[in-house]
Amino acid sequence: MDAIDETILSILTHDARISFSDLGRRIGLSTNAAAARMRRLENDGVIVGYQAILAADLPAAGPALEAYIDVRLGAEADSQAFLAWTRTVSAVRDAVHVTGPYDYLVHAVVPSTRALDQLLRRLKSEGGAAQTQTRLALR
Repeated sequence: MDAIDETILSILTHDARISFSDLGRRIGLSTNAAAARMRRLENDGVIVGYQAILAADLPAAGPALEAYIDVRLGAEADSQAFLAWTRTVSAVRDAVHVTGPYDYLVHAVVPSTRALDQLLRRLKSEGGAAQTQTRLALR
């Protein structure tokens, strides 16, 4: 995922019914390129569906999983780059430098275990994490 994908996801969270043409105009891509990006996000499991949310259901419609992820960065990873990267990830609510065996504690909110798995993979492939340990909030 790149900055354009993050922008697409941000737009879709506010207007999931946007046309490919309007989406393309808002992100600076052609209609076909915007449609291809959305299909890729769907195929990759980043977008898992679209739904109508009724006002009466709003309290129950929120994210399903709140995770606290301990992150140990790789030897070559840069702390400032890691923090900058976390600010580009919509699921990450906060990342703090901590003492102990891990370098950072990342607070994330994701809609499913699949999305959590994708976030953990991204932490390692894009964020520079060498090791993670995840805890889920139960209440």
